[in-house]
This record gives sequence, structure tokens and C-alpha cells, in this order.
Amino acid sequence: MAVYDPNAELYWDSADLERETDRIFDICNGCRLCYNLCPSFPTMFDAFDATDDPAALTALSPEVKERVADLCFQCKVCYDVCPYKPPHRFDLDFPRLILRARAQRARREGVRAEDRFLGDPDRMGRLASGAAAPLANWSVRLRPVRRVLEGVAGVDRRRRLPPYARVTFRRWFGRRGEAAPVAAKADAALFVTCLVNYQHPEVGRAAVRVLEHNGVRVHPADGEVCCGMPALDGGDMARAQALARRNVEALLPAARAGWPILVPEPTCGYMLKKEYPLLLGTEEAREVAAATLDLGQYLARRAKEGTLRTDFPGEVPARITYHVPCHLRAQNMGAPAADLLALLPGAQVETVERCSGMDGTWGMKRAYYDLSLEVAQKLLRKVEETPPEGVVCSDCALAGLQIEQATERQVRHPVEVLARAYGLADDGDGRGSGR
Repeated sequence: MAVYDPNAELYWDSADLERETDRIFDICNGCRLCYNLCPSFPTMFDAFDATDDPAALTALSPEVKERVADLCFQCKVCYDVCPYKPPHRFDLDFPRLILRARAQRARREGVRAEDRFLGDPDRMGRLASGAAAPLANWSVRLRPVRRVLEGVAGVDRRRRLPPYARVTFRRWFGRRGEAAPVAAKADAALFVTCLVNYQHPEVGRAAVRVLEHNGVRVHPADGEVCCGMPALDGGDMARAQALARRNVEALLPAARAGWPILVPEPTCGYMLKKEYPLLLGTEEAREVAAATLDLGQYLARRAKEGTLRTDFPGEVPARITYHVPCHLRAQNMGAPAADLLALLPGAQVETVERCSGMDGTWGMKRAYYDLSLEVAQKLLRKVEETPPEGVVCSDCALAGLQIEQATERQVRHPVEVLARAYGLADDGDGRGSGR
């Protein structure tokens, strides 16, 4: 639909955006199914309820509309539950309406400084990982540094930040060389993601070990860059499209070779599957989207086919609390990682479908830090019920960050739990096979 296609002239028509916003807000006001999903909807409904002016039913003030847009953190949950989403004739897509509003504002006023900073995780990753990691991780614990970071980039000084890795995933993988022979029965491309490469290489290492253990030769995508979601969050449509083009170019050979493109972070997988075809509007983007699978989705598919090893001689936790990230739910595939964890003998798996309130850059910002924690309360209460000997899991590193900060419980990616259950030792220095 042209109103949500950034390549269409209509997308950038401010008068049409105004009409579409009034139409959708009016439908939402009459429905109110999403009243408790995020702060955007109560703000909208309170504004409707605060006036007796019938005209307000189709035209809230610009200030209210901007506030509603700012409070949306693109979790996509409202779209999942909406009774009026396509193919309904109302054709309602609230998250994409908000992205359109942010894109028009950014084009009109320029990308905000905090969004420009948070929208380029690759730059910070290159600067702060590797040899610079010890200094970078130490410095962000200093109050003067956090005050500056809050003032310049809008990152709340109270927000715990994920540490940068001394040995990035790509450096580790490059060191392995011929030290990891694989009796390969299949090949797969790995879209590593910024978070895994620079800050959580242990997730990437676990993914490689589990995949190789199951006869899959892993090929990290050459030329991969940030998926573009942080830029899209800030309305920087041109940058999001440029990053999407680079990733499609990097991943297209794998897709055309018939390899699955595996993604360990749900937000990045959502971008490749759902946003790239619309952002770029090309056949190449659709080919990459069709080949993309969440890492857990791929492994669960192998399990269903009977081609996943189910011998688990290693560490198996008795209790697992598994958080289903919103951007995984938005891919309409169920909770494949929960199905995988349920294969572990003796493990009791409790699945929690509650939003973490992070959703990319939103939960990092000073303006929304407290709201972010409020949104996460239902999830955090379930985590706190997990016994000390239990394990807390989430596919989303930023959701894990929120959980760890609020509860002091360590959060693991499901593939890390699988690797331990297989008895596959982690070799983080890159000198051995890790198997």
C-alpha cells in the first residue's frame, strides 16, 4: 500500500499523512483493544476522553499526535492483535503509520541528535570493541561520562549498557581457520548482527557450535552491516534503506545458493523478513526475505524433521523461564526456541509472552527509561518467580539487558542453553574448534 511504501510519492505527502492518522486514530478510539499494550494508546484515548468536541474524534491536536508517535516503541504487538489489520478493509497498520510520521518529521526537521547516535551501532561497535573494550567498558561506569552521554546522546545515565567484547565474534571466527573441521551435510549463512558481533559474541559462538554439531557449515555474511532498525526507529529512512541495500547485496548470493539465512536476534530477523521488501521494493529484497529464518526457527524445523541431534549429555537446567521477544511474535511462527528447550530431558519450560519495554533504542533513552521499566513489570514478575537454580532465557539481548538490570538474574540466549546441554565447551579465544 502506497501510504506505507517509502518509495512512493504519497508516503511523503504530509496532508495525506494527516488524513490517514485521523482515520486510524478514530478506528483505534472506537476499538480500544490495545488500551494496555504500551503508553501510546492510553495517551491517545485520554486525549479523546478529555474533550466534548465532536471534531476531536477525527482530529486530535498535533502535540498529542506527536506524543503518541514518540511513545510507540515499535514492538508490533498491537498489529498482531488488531482485528482491522490487512486484509480487513480498514487496512490498519499502526506501527507503520508511526514510522511514516517519524520519517516525515525527520525529513522536515532533521534526524534528532540522539537518534543519529543510537541509529549507528556499527560505528560505536568498531570504536569500542577489540583492544578498546576494557577502556570503553570502564569509562561508561563513570558518572561524568554517563552525564555527558545522557546530555549528548539522550541515553539515560541509569541504563545499564551491554559491554563491548575484547574478541568480537568475527575476529573469533576468523581465528578458527581450519581448526574446526565439519562433516557438513548442509550450509547456512549467519547474519551475525551488531549485538552479537560486538557485545555478545558468546551467542554467536554457541550458534556455530550447535549448528556444526548438527552437520551445518556456517558462513557469516561478508559485508554485513546493521539491520537498520535503529535508524528506522529515529525516522532516518534514507539510512535504513541504504543499510538494507547493503545487506541484501551481502546476503543475496546465499539466498540464491539455496542456503537459509539464520538470524540469532529477533529484531534483525524481523527487519530482513518483513521490512526489507517494503523498504526497497525489489525482487532481490524479497528473495533474501524468503530465505531468512530465525535461528531457533531453523533448529526447531530440523527437530521436527528428525535431523536435529537430541542427545544431551551436558548441563540441563531443571527449570527454564523463556521470554518470547515481541519481534519474534511479530514473525508469526510461535515460539520455536521454547519447543527446542522442551526437548531437553527433565527441563520444565515456562514461556512468558510479555514485552520487555526495551524494543531497540526506545528503552535506552532518558525520556522513556522509567516508562520502559513500567512496561516490563509483568515480565519481570515472572522472572522473579524463577527459582535460583533455574535459567532465564531470551533470544533478544536488549530484553535480556532489561531483565538483568531489574532482577540481577543472568539471561542466556536459548542457543547457549542448547550448546551447554550438548556438552559443547565454549572456546572464546578462537584457537580451537569450540566443540
